Amino acid sequence: MSLWAGAAGLGGWRRALAQSSGWTALFNGRDFTGWDKLGGANWRVEDGALVADRGNGFLVTQAPYADFALRVEFWADTATNSGIFIRATDPANPTSTNGYEVNIWDERPEPRYGTGAIVDVAAVDPMPKAGGKWNVLEITAKGDSFTVVLNGQKTADGARDAKHPTGRIALQHGAGLKDDKGVVNDRGVVRFRKVEIRPL
Repeated sequence: MSLWAGAAGLGGWRRALAQSSGWTALFNGRDFTGWDKLGGANWRVEDGALVADRGNGFLVTQAPYADFALRVEFWADTATNSGIFIRATDPANPTSTNGYEVNIWDERPEPRYGTGAIVDVAAVDPMPKAGGKWNVLEITAKGDSFTVVLNGQKTADGARDAKHPTGRIALQHGAGLKDDKGVVNDRGVVRFRKVEIRPL
């Protein structure tokens, strides 16, 4: 069967083309196939994207991954606390201590939590702003080396850490900062419309 015949519609053609170049779509654009919901975030699929705008929780891959390149298109509000966890060794509770968190959070002021940083592994300076627009985030994990590229600019370049050689990938919608009354903001939209992986 040809590439054209095997791809149903434009979305299918794009997925088939990505696979032909070594990339595999982790999100099929329609539903949560291959993912488990964890926590209280209100994840749903809208207009071909994974979307959450309230609550604290994750979408976690059902399979682990070791060495790979990951390419993600995302849109987030400036105040949204989100991120992409890789090599998470506890799929029931992804954290930056049992895996690696590539952060998406413009409002957080510390460079180790900035958008494009690897929390507690690679701070980002200067801190980029990704809020209110579509962005492309590329994460490469090979052995103990990690590189992160946000919209063509490196935010982490060959950062080293060997604690977690393999694990799950998780997309986060998290609790935000407290307001002046001490109330935690758990709102703010995040959308992931493309999640692709290529083994290394």
